[in-house]
Formats: sequence, C-alpha cells, structure tokens
Amino acid sequence: MGRERLLSSQQVYQGRAVKLRVDKVVKPSGRETTREVVEHDDCVAIVALDAEGNVLLVRQFRHAVGEELLEIPAGGIHPDESAEQAVRRELQEETGYFPHQLKKLRGFYSAPGYCTEYLYLYLATELAFNPLQAEDTEDIELVRAPLADIRHLIASGKICDAKSIAGLLSAFPYERGSSSH
Repeated sequence: MGRERLLSSQQVYQGRAVKLRVDKVVKPSGRETTREVVEHDDCVAIVALDAEGNVLLVRQFRHAVGEELLEIPAGGIHPDESAEQAVRRELQEETGYFPHQLKKLRGFYSAPGYCTEYLYLYLATELAFNPLQAEDTEDIELVRAPLADIRHLIASGKICDAKSIAGLLSAFPYERGSSSH
C-alpha cells in the first residue's frame, strides 16, 4: 500500500458548516482519479453518566436522514476553545448539565472515506444542573437511559448513528462498579 499523490485541489463549495473540494490524485498504481472531500471542523462527542448510572442522550430531528435520532451529545469546537471547553459548553447547551469530571476516552474520524471531521470522545461525570442557552438547541429532548440498557438500544437500532455507537461502546469499561474505572 502506498499514499496517493495530490495533483490539484479545487474548492467547489463553501457553506456555513462544510466546504467541499475535489482533489485530483495519482494512486500508487499510477492511475489518476478524483476524490471528493467534505471539509468539516473537528468536534467533540460526550458520553455523560449521571450519579444513578444513566447515560444522558439527546433526541433530535436530523434533516439529512429525515428522522429523529437518539444520540450522545456532540458539537463543534469553536476556534477560541479547547476540546475540553467545547465538551463543557456542548453538554450544558444540549442537556443542561455541567460536568465536573472529564476523561478523554479516544478520538475517531466520522467518515474518513470522504470527510475530514475528527471527533474527540469524552466521558463526563459528576454532573451538575447548570444550563446554557444556545439558539439551535430548543428542539432537543433530553433522554436518560440506564447504561445497562445501551447495548439493547444499539442492537435494536434505536441508537443508530456511528458516533453514538462508538462512544457508548467505549464507555462500557466505566460502568458503575467496574474495576477499570
């Protein structure tokens, strides 16, 4: 395996949240082809556990798929903030809770076949109710689910987005009473 060599790059669209570029590349075999790349800023994704062992999830309508999804809280990192600051802000905006304890679990690319977005995954605990208002969160519903029910919610398709599945599966070692906590 080898790397593709970039021949040219052209931005064809710039919107509020994404840019789209078309790259002309040469594959290791020598064949030329194009790659369509969605440029998206890095984000945070949060598995928030309350003192009762519930995961704080959010239900919201997602226009791109035309339905309401049950997800872990997530959002963009503003240019002037760190990933940890973004976690605290996003969690307060989407759930109303401030996390006094954060643990970085890992990170991952959301869709590396065509998108640059990287998500920093955090576990948030020691939650205190302290909401922040944001203009795009008025239609978000807070849902508490016992961590013990998460595997069923994933297996049944009730939780079906990649960031939530990856985040929640990463949090299982941190279940209450786990020796790896």
